[in-house]
Amino acid sequence: MSLSNTKVRILVSVIAIPFFLGACAAGGLAFLGLVLVIAILAYYELIHIAKKKTFYPDITMGYISVAAIVLNTYFHVLDFELLVLLLVFPVVVFEMFRNKGSAVSNIGTTLLGVFYIGLFLSCLIHIREFFTSPDYLFGGLLVITTLASIWVCDSAAYFGGLRFGKHRLFLRVSPKKSWEGAVFGFVFAVLTFIVARVWFLNFLSWTDVVSLGLIVGVVGQFGDLAESWLKRDAGVKDSSNIIPGHGGIMDRFDSLIAVAPVIYLYLKLFVKN
Repeated sequence: MSLSNTKVRILVSVIAIPFFLGACAAGGLAFLGLVLVIAILAYYELIHIAKKKTFYPDITMGYISVAAIVLNTYFHVLDFELLVLLLVFPVVVFEMFRNKGSAVSNIGTTLLGVFYIGLFLSCLIHIREFFTSPDYLFGGLLVITTLASIWVCDSAAYFGGLRFGKHRLFLRVSPKKSWEGAVFGFVFAVLTFIVARVWFLNFLSWTDVVSLGLIVGVVGQFGDLAESWLKRDAGVKDSSNIIPGHGGIMDRFDSLIAVAPVIYLYLKLFVKN
């Protein structure tokens, strides 16, 4: 007898959440491996969404480029500018020999995936490694809080919209989302960071935690809308069915992809290490 979809979702969550928390807390190669797997799978999903629009991104160069950006973020082998040159040039050159569909669309889609997925998710490593003293766990706690805030925001937006939603947020992109739900998600994203500040984020100021909550509440929901827009444009419901009961990697991490670079920029600009 097959499990119901709800039971499958719960079972997968029970297995996956401790694994994620452990990798975030451990940092180092464990966290690098987690980010790398998420990035590769998310890129796989994006190129298959693109194929629905008869675009043909360079899969091999895309995988190599995404992996190179994530790995280089951790190991610091090359300057970023040099790395970009080494990645973009071959994508353009190899496309000349493929003769499949539109070269402009193929190159654009390949590079969109490389930077939207690879570059944005690599910022998670920057966040995790940002705090080098006095406690290496600080970065892990911040990543965990960010994930928790995103999940709470999504849940609050869903249930708030279900109960009070009357005004559509962005009908062309996601017909079911409402302004009321977005406000609920925004408020609870900030509250999650505030609660975390009371419990364990005392290495950040109150201004910092509220600002980070605002980033999740605004940018995270924008990331969710962006992925909905891409899927709607391609005529697909889920980015894939890789995660049983949950859809695809991009379905679960769309907000995180958008939030990670903004949080990293905030840390670089406003938080002293």
